Amino acid sequence: MKTKRIVISGGPGSGKTTLISQLEQKGYACMHEISRDVIKEAQNEGIEQLFLENPLLFSQKLLEGRLQQFNEAEDFSGPYLFYDRGMPDVTAYMDYIHSHYPTNFTDICENNRYDSIFLLPPWEDIYRQDNERYESFAEAEKIYHNLLLGYKKYNYDVTEVPVGSVENRINFILSNLH
Repeated sequence: MKTKRIVISGGPGSGKTTLISQLEQKGYACMHEISRDVIKEAQNEGIEQLFLENPLLFSQKLLEGRLQQFNEAEDFSGPYLFYDRGMPDVTAYMDYIHSHYPTNFTDICENNRYDSIFLLPPWEDIYRQDNERYESFAEAEKIYHNLLLGYKKYNYDVTEVPVGSVENRINFILSNLH
């Protein structure tokens, strides 16, 4: 039986990381978001906001990291593997800022397919800005719409996860796996 690759995506501050953490605590295998690591690495090198200063380099690093996660999972044997964001998030963010990117970005997204995409909508009650999350809530809403369009561009059926408790969101996702 082939492992189903499940992406949980959404704009900043929509509850993705909390959801992934809870899935992991329940025994599900998860691939964690890598953008904070890329941001911290750049900050250690003196670049305060790599995405703002060099969005292409930032996006290249994210895409490489997410492709590595995808490839590392080839030998995974469990029924489900959850990802905190997927490769199409990279091109969706680049589209959001109206930035061009190499065709290999698109090729990577088209040639490495996930099985299900769950998108968390913006949720103002839980939204918080911090050192790595600099977008306003209004920007988070726009990013959400770009993510939806970004996944649809690669012909994914996207399932929106309703706001609510973490437990309700997990139950929704688990009951909607194909």
